[in-house]
Amino acid sequence: MTRVGVMLPRDLPVDEVLRYAQRADELGFDELWVVEDLGFRGGVAQAGAVLAATSRIVVGIGILPAGARNAAFAAMDLGTLAQLFPGRLIAGIGHGMPAWMRQVGAWPASPLTLLEEYTVAVRTLLRGEPGPAAGRYVQVEGVVIGERPEVVPPVVLGVRGPKSIAVAGRVSDGVLLAEPSAPPYIQASVGHLGSSSLEVITYDAAVVGDDGRAARDLVRPGLAWIGEPDWAPHLAALPFAGDLARHRAASAGPDEFAATLPDEWVRELSLAGTPDEVRTRIAARHDAGATSVVMIPAETDRLGALDRLAGVLRR
Repeated sequence: MTRVGVMLPRDLPVDEVLRYAQRADELGFDELWVVEDLGFRGGVAQAGAVLAATSRIVVGIGILPAGARNAAFAAMDLGTLAQLFPGRLIAGIGHGMPAWMRQVGAWPASPLTLLEEYTVAVRTLLRGEPGPAAGRYVQVEGVVIGERPEVVPPVVLGVRGPKSIAVAGRVSDGVLLAEPSAPPYIQASVGHLGSSSLEVITYDAAVVGDDGRAARDLVRPGLAWIGEPDWAPHLAALPFAGDLARHRAASAGPDEFAATLPDEWVRELSLAGTPDEVRTRIAARHDAGATSVVMIPAETDRLGALDRLAGVLRR
């Protein structure tokens, strides 16, 4: 089943958070994704609050860094939410941004090993089974989480590159692909997963308006960082990847880079345009293998933007 979600911006004023979640629920979005970035708000706390404030929408946590929490206590938190709100939680786990994780002393010598051990442990504990044998980083052997949810939440990995996506295919329920997630990147990621039956959830900066060109101009600030090394896997399969890299190198900085991107590139790298144009872009992502396409509001008026983004939903 193909789904459309929306992100709860990490810097949304606190007095707008619950209203935003409730409005997303009312408008008919399938999913609401909360963010855990260092220095902003905690993912589990946000998920609990918005689940309690809404009645239908599925809440995704994207993502919980594996190095930040003991696997047993993470499983307890996720299991509690899944018990209280059955069938309404998706748990995203990832490496975390290296600079942030180093800043807090939690970046491992082998991020892939930690992520695989951690994911196996959390999923095992969520099923109510004893924790797996101790590994290099994760040691929860024999631990049992007695409060097992009736509906075990899917655990997806928020990762980028081929090796990490292959790990997701082995030990998780799927992947969460950060923005930009154009169809060629989605197709490549499905290939690295090794299965077409797993979750493939995508993020993309989004603006919807009556004037497609104006909407794409509004989304440009959300594309300013594209071309940095961390995002190389997202761009490699694009037909204009080489030109994009040269454009990045010739730009004076991120703002100039984003402001001078050709409109056709902006179309491919975002979900921006008229409602019909964005529906077409969402359908292309679903056709490429995405099971859920998540829109990241790129306008400063997030609550107002939410209603415009909902214009792409099929009633």
